[in-house]
Amino acid sequence: MAAMVRIGYCFGMTEALDPARLSSLPEDLRVAFKALVEKSFELDIERTARLHLTAEKSDLEVQNADLEVQNAFLKEANARLEHLVREFRRARFGPRSEKLDPDQQQLAFEDIEIAIAEVRESVTRRTGASREANVERQQRRSRALPKELPRIERVIEPASIACPCGCGTMAKIGEDRTERLDVTPAQFQVIVTIRPRYACPKGRAGVSQAPAPAHLIEAGLPTEAMLAQVIVSKYSEHLPLYRQAQVFARHGVMIERSTLADWVGRAAFHLAPIVDRMAELLKRSSKLFMDETTAPVLDPGRG
Repeated sequence: MAAMVRIGYCFGMTEALDPARLSSLPEDLRVAFKALVEKSFELDIERTARLHLTAEKSDLEVQNADLEVQNAFLKEANARLEHLVREFRRARFGPRSEKLDPDQQQLAFEDIEIAIAEVRESVTRRTGASREANVERQQRRSRALPKELPRIERVIEPASIACPCGCGTMAKIGEDRTERLDVTPAQFQVIVTIRPRYACPKGRAGVSQAPAPAHLIEAGLPTEAMLAQVIVSKYSEHLPLYRQAQVFARHGVMIERSTLADWVGRAAFHLAPIVDRMAELLKRSSKLFMDETTAPVLDPGRG
């Protein structure tokens, strides 16, 4: 009876559902009202179930849309990788007319490998690869780092090591170590040489001062280490002097290319005896080997 009254209030039937008046209704009306209440219960349950199904359908549609987007992305990534593989095969095993010279091959391989790494990283970020797999891959790479490299340890402690149970401080039971390769960028510095002068306070003797140290370029700006850096960059790393001048300019050091050329020429003069001595020792050998790979040079008129 109480349930009927509450449902009646929901339908706005306060007059008809007064308990005293409801008991005085005829039997057939009470039966009809009971059937109406049961029907309303059934409709309410059906409506609730329909709402749940609609919500589940919406969730499935959203998930399906996400999967379709992810599938399209993976198809595009796969197509890019297949294209890169074809380019790699053409550069490596293609007909002689389509092959590149060794230096151009290296550039092509670098571009292909960079593109492959980009696709892999985008797939990893998009699909949410497990952190454990990334850690395992990093650990494999860290084994290749030379043991003689200096290592700077950085310990990251938890925000709190107090035991949640209240027994005190937690005990250390182990640690995880990861290694990352770092580099200290080139930093220009100025070496200031100070040579104090000393003299007799009564003017009875001359002035005493340490002689100026000898330098490869007397009264020149560069130190020997600076000269070695410029020469190695030019002849070993194939970095032209004008590009080195641009690197210096990015650090705020304005040195003209002609100045660098003057440094290299002066250093070459002082290195000539060493080169001559090396040639003399090489000529004593019964066998000599050399790399005669040609290199393209600027020669106007020859195409």
